Amino acid sequence: MGNHFRFGPADLLRCRFGISPRWETQEAVRVLMRPDRQAYHLPWLSRIRSAAAGLDLRPLWLLMPRRGHHPDLLSPPPTGPSPAFEEEMARVRAAAGDPEAAHEDLRRSLACTPGALESAAGRRMLADPGRAVAELADLTEAAWRALVAPHWPRLRALLEADVLFHSRRLAAGGLEALFDGLHPDLRWDGGTNTLTVERRAHHDRELGGQGLLLMPSAFVWPEVVGGYDPPWQPTLVYPARGVGALWTASDGPAPSALAGLLGRARAEVLCALHEPASTTALAHRLGLAPSTVSAHLKALRAAGLLIPSRHGHQVLYERTPLAIALATGCAP
Repeated sequence: MGNHFRFGPADLLRCRFGISPRWETQEAVRVLMRPDRQAYHLPWLSRIRSAAAGLDLRPLWLLMPRRGHHPDLLSPPPTGPSPAFEEEMARVRAAAGDPEAAHEDLRRSLACTPGALESAAGRRMLADPGRAVAELADLTEAAWRALVAPHWPRLRALLEADVLFHSRRLAAGGLEALFDGLHPDLRWDGGTNTLTVERRAHHDRELGGQGLLLMPSAFVWPEVVGGYDPPWQPTLVYPARGVGALWTASDGPAPSALAGLLGRARAEVLCALHEPASTTALAHRLGLAPSTVSAHLKALRAAGLLIPSRHGHQVLYERTPLAIALATGCAP
């Protein structure tokens, strides 16, 4: 069992990363209907509760089966590294111009949820798929404005940090090192140049020279998603690193209790490490001399609060579970 992505020689050179605000909006909507995805997002759920109450998300939920097909036309993979939400939605709306393809895509998805094809909402979608695509696009844009856009700078920073981290892994160790660290359900076979996504329905995809788009997501945890049928770009969506501290990482000064324990300067350094960073990056972020930051990092590492890892010529520092608890569990 599993999804198998089979790489040819050209595909090995055409793996790339992408970030999609439209995808994050889709998965944020899915989190609202999936309690098993909510563990890391409780602070966000609390913040958007009133905004979400003003949205009727049932038409989108009807096309989000627990297992099965999600309409590709509603979630085309990004064509660039970080497209604007409006650019992505223009591609979604263009699908209304091909009602036959829209009908089949919607029908396949509805068939994966018992009773959805026969429901009044399902019949209405299939009776006029062009209108359905336009209405679903309107609802997706409303969800973006209410649920995701106010938090997009924080989400984008997390996703960009993930892309940077894994790009360095790819550069240092190739595809084997990259896939080894993306998700426990991924298996790379260098002998056959095949990537397997375990615990998924059996599906083989020859990449055919298109390569593989790798897309981190804050909201897809705990799953990894591999899909898209031809002619869409083969895509793998995986949980971004650091999602556990996404909503608890402080944007302001270090908590006073933590500053009293470690000293204000070291507490600020620890709190600034909500994603792995180098001495130089931290110095720039905090407005301190690299030598000063280096001394603080050395002391925090000696106390068991940081783990260093080398990536090429750079050393990135990452907080230990104890450090995460200290940095996020104290009240200011």
